Amino acid sequence: MTEPSSAQRLAEQVRDGLWAGDRASQALGMQVTEIGPGRAVLTMRVREDMLNGHGMCHGGLIATLADSAFAFACNAGNELTVAAGFAIDFIAPAQRGDVLEARCTEVSRAGRTGVYDTTVSNQRGERVAVFRGRSYAMRGKPAVASAGR
Repeated sequence: MTEPSSAQRLAEQVRDGLWAGDRASQALGMQVTEIGPGRAVLTMRVREDMLNGHGMCHGGLIATLADSAFAFACNAGNELTVAAGFAIDFIAPAQRGDVLEARCTEVSRAGRTGVYDTTVSNQRGERVAVFRGRSYAMRGKPAVASAGR
C-alpha cells in the first residue's frame, strides 16, 4: 500500500476541520465519503422532513448537498475559497429513502477563480441533478488554520 501524498493528507485535514464547523451539512445528515485535491463526494439520505408539497425531495436540499460537495472540493488545498455562484439543473426527482451522492470535481482553477462540476445521483446511479459552481479564493487565508502543520 502506498503512502498518501501530501496534497491528499492536506485535503483530509481540511475536510476534518471544515466538517467540525459545518452544522448545516451535519443537520441534513450528510457524510463526506471521499476527499482529495480538487474533489469531494458527499452523501445524504432523503428524509420525510425533506419532502416538498409534491412528495419529492425539495430541490433546495439537493442544491445544498451539491453545494456542500463543492465547498469541500474547492477548499481541499487549504486556501479559503467561497462560492461566487452556481447553477443547477434538475434531471429527475429524488424520493424519500433515496441515498443521494454528490460527486464534485475541479474543472479549472486559475488565479483566484475556479469552476467545479457536481453530479448528484441516487443509490441506483440515476442522475438527479447537475451543478456547476464558480469559486473565488481569498489569497493568503487558510480554509482551516490547523491544517498543513
